[in-house]
Amino acid sequence: MARFTFRLPDIGEGIAEAEIVAWHVKPGDRIEEDGKLADMMTDKATVEMESPVAGTVVEVAGAVGDIVAIGSALAVIEVEGAVDEPPADAPEEKRIAAETPGAEAAAPPATPSAPAKAGAQESPSPTPAPASAPTPAARILASPAVRARAQTLGIDLAQVKAAADGRVRHADLDAYLTYNGAQGFRPAGAARPDEQVKVIGMRRRIAENMAAAKRHIPHFTYVEEIDVTALEDMRADLNANRGARPKLTMLPLLIVALCKALPAFPMINARYDDEAGVVTRHGAVHLGMATQTDAGLMVPVIRDAQDRNIWQLAAEIVRLADAARSGKAKAEELSGSTLTVTSLGPLGGIATTPVINRPEVAIIGPNRVIERPVIRDGEIVAAKLMNLSISCDHRVVDGWDAASFVQAVRKLLETPVLLFAD
Repeated sequence: MARFTFRLPDIGEGIAEAEIVAWHVKPGDRIEEDGKLADMMTDKATVEMESPVAGTVVEVAGAVGDIVAIGSALAVIEVEGAVDEPPADAPEEKRIAAETPGAEAAAPPATPSAPAKAGAQESPSPTPAPASAPTPAARILASPAVRARAQTLGIDLAQVKAAADGRVRHADLDAYLTYNGAQGFRPAGAARPDEQVKVIGMRRRIAENMAAAKRHIPHFTYVEEIDVTALEDMRADLNANRGARPKLTMLPLLIVALCKALPAFPMINARYDDEAGVVTRHGAVHLGMATQTDAGLMVPVIRDAQDRNIWQLAAEIVRLADAARSGKAKAEELSGSTLTVTSLGPLGGIATTPVINRPEVAIIGPNRVIERPVIRDGEIVAAKLMNLSISCDHRVVDGWDAASFVQAVRKLLETPVLLFAD
């Protein structure tokens, strides 16, 4: 028997380390070649690590939430026959640690956690097993973040009632805690026990990015009311005749308006390298689309949005949102945006003050469309109104420029025929 040390490979340009967000094995487990070892998160995406050999897992690098450097030992696997030596360019102390049983297992090994990343294709949920033989957690549909939280709370996912689509979400864990906590059944309205949730994975990245954005960027927000009555009528007509094309939401129409207005306001479609003191004003619009997932907020990017029509935008929005929510978005689809749109969809709200997606200098937030009475030509009529928010980096964008840009977008949305004019 010999031992094979699996070292964390280079999983992205410029990536020096990655965070363990889920283990699929623990010491003592048998793993097959190409079997799933762990999910590792970089600052761009979650990557699934697979074993290049078959054998028995002897050691793992740490617990969920720990950081592992590229080239460091992630797992040690006992295999039959000889194995390749560790890479010669690995740091000597890491080579010694990787080849010495137990040397790097400073943190307690994690319990096997998630299967594939959130939303990865799995077989349909099996018929519920008898209470004496609970369904293995590995066959329960749930994101790595949900699995990690369940593990922290000591919850068996097989005992949690899932949503209608069979996937266990954070809300399902909350419901389980409410009715099946340590004190047993509690009547409605009873207080839930305190819980401690480790901030790891995507939630840690979000926390770091948001803190950096608020710490470094002097934000200001401008909000304008827009009459979208004619736009909504046009959207209804387009959807009624869309055929096999995806249903139009407000977002593709807003993106067209943004792309038409931006050439006159290049300071909005920009990125600011504050360390170098350089603002890059981009010609192409690579539009970030803030998307809520089980793991947290992700921002997939619509490349060259200015070259796409409304139907192409609608299809790309659906594709990218599905990829983000299923954990299948590629690293290049989650970086390089020059301007971001964030919307709460049906939740909407009256106004928002969105946080800029650094190093961009602006972020757009459409709010809910509400039908309200307005006065036109001395008469009270019903109109569909929507507030549009923009937050800007005041180091780069002046208030006048932000307001003028929104007014240009407003004109396009209130006169929707202009969206299709050259």
